[in-house]
Amino acid sequence: MDGTVLVADDDRTIRTVLTQALTRAGCKVHATSSLTTLMRWVGEGKGDAVITDVMMPDGNGLEMLPKIAADRPGLPVIVISAQNTIMTAIQAEEAAAYDYLPKPFDLPDLMKRTARALEARGRGSARTAEADERPDDLPLIGRTPAMQGLYRVVARLMNTDLPVLITGESGTGKSLIARAIHDFSDRRTLPFVTVTPADLADLEGPAKVMARARGGTVVLEEVGDLDRDAQARVVRMMDAPGDRAPRFMATSLGRLADRLADGGLREDLYYRLSGAVVEVPALRARVDDIPLLIEHFLARAEREGQPARRFAREAMELMRAYSWPGNVRQLENMVQRIGLTARGAEVSRSEVEAALGNQPEAAPVMGQGGGESLSESVGRHLRRYFDLHGAVLPPPGLYARILREIELPLIEIALDATGGNQAKCATLLGINRNTLRKKITDLDIRVTRRRKLM
Repeated sequence: MDGTVLVADDDRTIRTVLTQALTRAGCKVHATSSLTTLMRWVGEGKGDAVITDVMMPDGNGLEMLPKIAADRPGLPVIVISAQNTIMTAIQAEEAAAYDYLPKPFDLPDLMKRTARALEARGRGSARTAEADERPDDLPLIGRTPAMQGLYRVVARLMNTDLPVLITGESGTGKSLIARAIHDFSDRRTLPFVTVTPADLADLEGPAKVMARARGGTVVLEEVGDLDRDAQARVVRMMDAPGDRAPRFMATSLGRLADRLADGGLREDLYYRLSGAVVEVPALRARVDDIPLLIEHFLARAEREGQPARRFAREAMELMRAYSWPGNVRQLENMVQRIGLTARGAEVSRSEVEAALGNQPEAAPVMGQGGGESLSESVGRHLRRYFDLHGAVLPPPGLYARILREIELPLIEIALDATGGNQAKCATLLGINRNTLRKKITDLDIRVTRRRKLM
């Protein structure tokens, strides 16, 4: 490599490692723990490329990108961040960063990206026009544990070649997740090809798809809708992709394991596509994100020339209580409609009631888990448990601890449902009566016999 690289990171170890690696590669390096110093160097015309952290003691690296672009047009900036969420990646792209890597990063990978940045100096961002904001996309917004967990999964998958299966209800943004993985991956400059069942209806379909992809990303939309013949074609396409193998992703409205069980899906296709599975949460599983999404839609409408609107507290509470069977897409359409028809700047509860009254399945959410399957509800709580520990793993012995914590309320609720009748409770649980008695003793459960009204 040839050139001067400016490195800004408040972690001394990272500065040392990057300085040594870049120097061995033939670069000159200026390293600092201060954004102020970095900006002074940029202003003085130093550096052919920049590597900067986001959270620095004296500011936010992402916020400096517009000024760097203004002072030094074409100076490539690689953003590295321990805030390894998809939102950070999106913010880096919107700020015209040349590249983005979540920490901990792979040093050889960062060196390759730096080499490309030095070669591309003066040409600006590595993004293509395809990666620009698409107004029809759903926003990938959310601060809830469910969304933070999703961001972490997506960030880990960006620069792997694993096939990805993205599942979720209609309107949750499955296609947006696929696009985000592509746009922030090493294949970002290559084609992003969406494939529908119609594209695979004839024998020439796979060849046409591969010709379009040219080593980019192929997304099979609603793969569960493919007939058996089309599935066989996909399997052959994945097994013999040619010299320029694309990355394969697929979206599914339902659980493909169910299609597998009823014979509607080939086993070989399922196992080829499920290298990594991303489950996009339903809106009712992250109701705390609803106000944030509403603010986003209202702000976008205002930028497009519509009157400024805000939701009254009672109106917002009603929006949070709705089940949103159409998820974020339905919420977006509803906010647009209410914004156009509201009588004043503040949207009232009565206006929301009138709008929701015309919606299908206008059932209130009974808590965050309304409409979830048992496994989805348990999974949501387990993800929250892991999220509470941040970057640190929970204490060892998790398997036995979780089983104990589930066992206690399960037996208590079953005993309550059977009026304290241990024989009925054992039958309900499918365990031996003596086993139940031992668990009652071990878990110190108080049993009260009463007549259960059914």
